[in-house]
Amino acid sequence: MILEPGAGDLFLIQGSSSFLLGGVVRERFALPVNAVDDVYFEPVRPGDLVCVSAPEGGSLRAATMLLLLVRDHHFPVFALPKGHPGSTWVPMVLSTAPSITLSCGIVRGTHPDQHLLCSSAELAGIVLRGGVDAVTVEGLPAGFTISYICVDRALAAE
Repeated sequence: MILEPGAGDLFLIQGSSSFLLGGVVRERFALPVNAVDDVYFEPVRPGDLVCVSAPEGGSLRAATMLLLLVRDHHFPVFALPKGHPGSTWVPMVLSTAPSITLSCGIVRGTHPDQHLLCSSAELAGIVLRGGVDAVTVEGLPAGFTISYICVDRALAAE
């Protein structure tokens, strides 16, 4: 499946109890990733994806704010160490990469490799590939809703 979000749009993939919100990067930047003992800078290029996964659902508004903070304002992200007690209550997680694979087999918030993103079981196995003009989605089961959110309209409604 090919998604074609406009320059000001985000895409939303909704299951029965979880969702994934994504956006395409429009400018090059270095994303600070705070890992256990180090900070490194992940290169982010136009056409890469920024995706927020909400494995138990939650606030779409909060997911939008998180995505925009990273994509548009280059806020740093954090990778918790394995076994960190905070990983059990992180409601949403984020990754940015040219291609992102959703997995329910990783612990939320602890995976510093940006191509993997923790998801619910219903979204697991989906692969998203970015591009300047389109996003390719592979492995999307039937019964999911895909929609677009115009960021400018969403922010104006506040």
